[in-house]
Amino acid sequence: MSATLEPRHVKAISRNRRVAGADPEKRHQILEGAHAVFAARGFDAASMNDIAAAANVSKGTLYVYFEDKEHLFVALIEREREKQKQGMYEALAEEPDLALALTNFGAGLVRLLTGPFAMSAHRIVLGVAERMPDLGREFYERGPMQGARHLAAFLDQRVAKGELAIADTALAAAQFVDLAQSTLMRPRLFNAVRTPPSEDEIARVVGEAVTMFMTRYGVADKRG
Repeated sequence: MSATLEPRHVKAISRNRRVAGADPEKRHQILEGAHAVFAARGFDAASMNDIAAAANVSKGTLYVYFEDKEHLFVALIEREREKQKQGMYEALAEEPDLALALTNFGAGLVRLLTGPFAMSAHRIVLGVAERMPDLGREFYERGPMQGARHLAAFLDQRVAKGELAIADTALAAAQFVDLAQSTLMRPRLFNAVRTPPSEDEIARVVGEAVTMFMTRYGVADKRG
């Protein structure tokens, strides 16, 4: 027969119990170790043992926070992605000129997507998405989908101000995202181009994307 715990014992256990994987400092420590290992060895050669050693945690602790190497890598790219996404979102919120706001957003998006670490992340997730569909969905929802939704909300505001005439801002946001990365993202994804595009290349492609977008949806253009 099991013993019944006194209420004071239950309270003591609750105070001492740490929610698994909830310590932000420990999570940061693990991600820093993982970043060092992935940067030095690449994804395929890195192991959870390597990451645990670099992060100075036990392998058991590592698995409390991340169930496998793939999820750890996705968390790491999400952390890096968040740093750049904030700048992109600020470009939309703080720039009053519509075309310039779109240009700054598009350029930031392309820099993010075509960077070495982001490219590695996309290739890895695509490689495991068939056998780990939840991982692929999480990566998509927290990245491309989130960015498109944020842009759609921005477009809604500009439609309300009378600057744009768009019936479906979700579709228009997706169209702009595709236009901005056209000819730049896909060759990098397949490693046909080994280096990120230059600032001149980004400016040219994003500039054309903004021109096409404003020609289709800009109210001023429609009055011509």
